Amino acid sequence: MNWFTRVRNSLPFIPKRTTDDTLWIKCPSCQEMIFAQEYRDNLHVCPRCEHHGRLSTDERLRMLMDPGYVVLSEPDVKEDPLKFRDTAKYTERLKKARAKNPYKDAFQVAFGSIEGHAAVVGVQDFGFMGGSMGQAVGTAFCQGAERALTMKCPYVVVTAAGGARMQEGILSLMQMPKATVMTRRLKQAGLPYIVILTDPTTGGVTASYAMLGDIQIAEPGALIGFAGQRVIQDTIREQLPEGFQRAEYLQKHGMLDMVVHRKELKGTLATVLDYLAPKQAA
Repeated sequence: MNWFTRVRNSLPFIPKRTTDDTLWIKCPSCQEMIFAQEYRDNLHVCPRCEHHGRLSTDERLRMLMDPGYVVLSEPDVKEDPLKFRDTAKYTERLKKARAKNPYKDAFQVAFGSIEGHAAVVGVQDFGFMGGSMGQAVGTAFCQGAERALTMKCPYVVVTAAGGARMQEGILSLMQMPKATVMTRRLKQAGLPYIVILTDPTTGGVTASYAMLGDIQIAEPGALIGFAGQRVIQDTIREQLPEGFQRAEYLQKHGMLDMVVHRKELKGTLATVLDYLAPKQAA
């Protein structure tokens, strides 16, 4: 043992200070370090480059709805109907996802109001298995539409998904026509169906209820599409234009009505509802 080791071991050195990783967040777009509290106060939008980060279900509901909203109970569906297993069992993947989330699956529905307008709001959370659409998501979406039909009020849906849930196979794909039928029922009843597309909204969700809104709103920079850019480019063997599948590009080409900053989203929704569903006298 050398002299430095003996001295080091004999002296009461102060333990090395550690930094709480939750104090700082690195913006995935500009790579700048942001104070976590500042980031949260700014609705998970980077104050440097305006990149819109992802929100949890509860954060989204608090942002869009007036206080006092009620989250509806989650539907009971048969789990792992195909007994699916890849590198892990589907049941294990569900258990792992639920350990990190307060809800049982990726789609939640709440009833309340948006600046005084009665509304049912459905929120898809990318944090739960990439927001993938399985039976639970499809059933929750339809239950939200049923509640809107019962309450005779608008249905607002916030999408964020990587597509259908592969572990449920054809059963996940059947959620597409099921959800589409419910949007048709809302239209027949004369009730507004408004979609807010957030980053990312892709796959079977885009191919069904995400693109069927009476009004299509997206957050800035949101990735929206069906197949991935690389798949499309390799298929058509052409270079895709800059900004392809981003919200601003889709608005320019007529697939979206508005691209709205997160801070202005609630107010914009209220204005749209003023036109489509004027407040009823109490």
